[in-house]
Order: sequence, then structure tokens, then C-alpha cells
Amino acid sequence: MAFTKVNSKGVEYHLNSKLVTLRGGKQQTIYYFSKDHRPEASDLPAGMSVNENPRNGFLTVKRDR
Repeated sequence: MAFTKVNSKGVEYHLNSKLVTLRGGKQQTIYYFSKDHRPEASDLPAGMSVNENPRNGFLTVKRDR
């Protein structure tokens, strides 16, 4: 099941993930939000939380401390 979140402006966002290769050759999973449903849909990983920018409503994924 994909993770979805509605921001303070009432817009629904879907969490997606993608495996990318960094310049040093290391592979890392990145997480990003989109307004539409995509095949890369992902659940919110353990140890992560969602933050919202109060100025523009953009959502980001952040590691819990």
C-alpha cells in the first residue's frame, strides 16, 4: 500500500521511491512526493517522518533522530 498525505492546503500527495547511483558508484534510495499515482509508489520507511514546509505546503521525508 502506498503512503499518501494531504497537506495543509488540501492537496493529496503520494510517496514514491527510486534507486539512484551516486557519482562515487554507491546506490541510494531517494524518496519524493507527487500529486499523481505512479508505479514507483512506496510506503513510508521505518525511522522516517514527513515534514511540511509551512510557507508553500511542500512535503519532504526526513530521518527520525
